[in-house]
Amino acid sequence: MKIDELADRIRAADRRALARAITLIESARADHRTDAVRLLDALGRDRQALRIGLSGTPGVGKSTFIEAFGLMLTALGKRVAVLAVDPSSARSGGSILGDKTRMERLSREPLAFIRPSPSQTELGGVARRTREAVALCEAAGFDVVLIETVGVGQSETMVAEMADLFVLLLAPAGGDELQGVKRGIMEMADIILVNKADGDLKSQAVRTCADYAGALRLLRKRPQDPDGFPKALTISSIEADGLEQAWDEMTMLADWRRSRGIWERKRADQARFWFREDVRHGLMRRLTEDAALRKRLAELEKAVAEGRIAPAAAATEALAPLQSQRAKDA
Repeated sequence: MKIDELADRIRAADRRALARAITLIESARADHRTDAVRLLDALGRDRQALRIGLSGTPGVGKSTFIEAFGLMLTALGKRVAVLAVDPSSARSGGSILGDKTRMERLSREPLAFIRPSPSQTELGGVARRTREAVALCEAAGFDVVLIETVGVGQSETMVAEMADLFVLLLAPAGGDELQGVKRGIMEMADIILVNKADGDLKSQAVRTCADYAGALRLLRKRPQDPDGFPKALTISSIEADGLEQAWDEMTMLADWRRSRGIWERKRADQARFWFREDVRHGLMRRLTEDAALRKRLAELEKAVAEGRIAPAAAATEALAPLQSQRAKDA
């Protein structure tokens, strides 16, 4: 299929074309990468969705929450795309990609689209091309794009560089587990949702929410937040309790940021960030694709491992060919 035809079908909300396009941008083949860049340029950036990044501790119920939350949004007439990132094996590179199985009801919803992707050992909790998949979903006319990360960790804040709102999902816990949540991700979160506020865990969830609310008050107020944010709320994904309030808080925060120009500035900053990331990856690809440079890198790695050269000095030597080429081009 030609790129222009694929772009037209995506803009017409063709789900198969969208799935095909995401496969294209995730491909590591050089010719596919060229086509992916052409496709993104053809689609433009005139459509915008509310991008919500979602992270949470293992076992907190991210998939259950996304399904309940997504069904609530589709009931309101919203078109919802879910980009779920599954961890890849460091040995085989494989992933289970089981999110469609875990979100069976949402996967049958005509207004929803679920796409699991392998993390491919990328740090940051998101796949290498998740940001571009978000752009494809926006071009397809989705109103909300939910970006589910691999799981909580110090590097999970990368999703904040591609989302308008960052939601942290946590389970009822006390003392030690509260301390275990990294300060970095707490500072990035716009809204903390304490899940499983039902049954025997409800009272504990309420206490945990109060603990997090107190912890958030100790953090310095951010200029991009109205009074009261970031905030902590209790929800029950199983009983679908508190989801509408959570959605109201998200839309209120998004509208507040739009009205003050914060939304546009944040997206501009994110575009600059990903430009630098693409340049960095491009430089690494250039170093590893050239046979002679690849051989020299292996030699330098061995020398570093054996202690014959300092890592910083080896890195300078590895980049020397690029600097020489730049001098010739000048």
